[in-house]
Amino acid sequence: MTDQHTKFKVITVAIVDDDEEIRNGLKWIIDDADGYTLTGAYKNYTEAITGIEEHQPDVVLMDIGLPGKSGIECVRELKVRFPDVQLEMQTVYADDENIFQSLRAGAVGYLLKKTPTVKFLQAISDAYEGGSPMSGEIARKVLNYFQEPAKKKSKDYQLSEREVEVLKALTEGHSYKTIADKLFVSVHTVRFHLHNIYDKLHVSSRAEAVAKVMKENMI
Repeated sequence: MTDQHTKFKVITVAIVDDDEEIRNGLKWIIDDADGYTLTGAYKNYTEAITGIEEHQPDVVLMDIGLPGKSGIECVRELKVRFPDVQLEMQTVYADDENIFQSLRAGAVGYLLKKTPTVKFLQAISDAYEGGSPMSGEIARKVLNYFQEPAKKKSKDYQLSEREVEVLKALTEGHSYKTIADKLFVSVHTVRFHLHNIYDKLHVSSRAEAVAKVMKENMI
């Protein structure tokens, strides 16, 4: 009886994307598909937080490049407010930094917008059922990264207490400005600390630093 009930469960979905054409396209796909219903389509962080609080869906499809606060920041906020909602990125960005920051913020899946309709709908179901749907090239990137052997243990990096605070804020997706505000220092000071962090971690970019933290569970 339980299996049959689950089989016919209608999955509620919300869309967050600032591109009206893409929003309408996703709305059409969901409205036209059996077993899915749309609770709302929002164009920015503020609309998303308000709308999802009022009409809490099972799954949220989140774009990264929103005006104002990013989709990653929106995911982080929604994860805290609504831990049972499954948050899935739906984006054009396939770079390491956006992938790892999205997953770190609480996204359960990461789809590229070129994903075919059938796979797109299946990904919504997978996220709802507890899976972690990813476009093939994204899954390969994540797999390749975690298959690389760690070169050093975190205890060898000799990070200062302040550098750890800066690095933690970095992995949470904060900008240099918000890190500076959070720690009551200047942006110049944040950049100085990041230069030292990159040197100690033997990385050359924010994305590499965030990925290394995740891989070695440093923080």
